Amino acid sequence: MPKKSKKPQSGGTPATVALTAAGVPFTVHAYDHDPSHPSYGEEAAEAMGVSPDRVFKTLVADVDGALTVAVVPVAGSLDLKALATAAGGKRAAMADPALAERTTGYVRGGISPLGQRKKLPTVLDASAATHATICVSAGRRGLEVELAPTDLADLTKAVLAPIARA
Repeated sequence: MPKKSKKPQSGGTPATVALTAAGVPFTVHAYDHDPSHPSYGEEAAEAMGVSPDRVFKTLVADVDGALTVAVVPVAGSLDLKALATAAGGKRAAMADPALAERTTGYVRGGISPLGQRKKLPTVLDASAATHATICVSAGRRGLEVELAPTDLADLTKAVLAPIARA
């Protein structure tokens, strides 16, 4: 009988491997990525039929010279000032995309907060705590992982803070 999970055949992405190794329950959602879609996150929400409030995007920012991961709902945007405060810094700006890709080991639109090449400080928007499960990138475009926000926060050692704006 075929498995219900749509995990990649090659043993998974670094994100799914990390989740499996940690023994965390999760569900993988695969969909056909459309390169012409204007928003990776909104595309994921639409493809999965999930509210954009439960689908979170992973952004990499520079907080006072240190790369920091921000995980916010795709329905909103990142408040850089709030991120800087939550990360204990003064100023934040979006990181250079090429640097974000090299540091995390993922491509833009597929950066996962899990299984990154270099573990970065992480801030998870506080709205995640209002959901039983949330979806984040599983490490490539067209692949999302659904898990409890508490598990995501534990695995990434994330700070929960209000860093998103509508």
